Amino acid sequence: LLSVGYSACHWCHVMEHESFANPLTASMMNERFINIKVDREERPDVDSLYMQAVQQMTGRGGWPMTVFLTPDGAAFYGGTYFPPEPRHGLPSFRQILLGVSEAYSDRRDEVDRSATGLRSALREGMSVNPEPGTVDPGLLHRAFQGLASSFDATLGGFGGAPKFPQPMILD
Repeated sequence: LLSVGYSACHWCHVMEHESFANPLTASMMNERFINIKVDREERPDVDSLYMQAVQQMTGRGGWPMTVFLTPDGAAFYGGTYFPPEPRHGLPSFRQILLGVSEAYSDRRDEVDRSATGLRSALREGMSVNPEPGTVDPGLLHRAFQGLASSFDATLGGFGGAPKFPQPMILD
């Protein structure tokens, strides 16, 4: 179990307080996982590698980043902030821990296929070198429409809660 965050991250502190410092959750983590905590400012290489995996799996990224790995370091499940109780359409962190632990022990072949598929998708994405040229105006229009439809004019940002800065969607 890899957790990546940084000291100035509000949601990293929230998850630490709500989940990591909770005796029941900490016990579950320690009984079922090898836990690794990484400061993204000290190890940007680790952050970048696993952020790509989380973005590939979920379509979004942010911190705190939680990634479940095989013994050889291949990601097979992950996300960002997980609440201590189910809310905002997210399962609780303990539900995630239990589900991942059970999947790893009972359906290891699925976990391995997921890790292999994700690894392949990441390699494929890194090897794409598009030819320079013009961008189809229809593509730009569809991208704009997609962003406009998910923009939250009341609270700012894109999509529903929880919200994390996503500058990459505007690049």
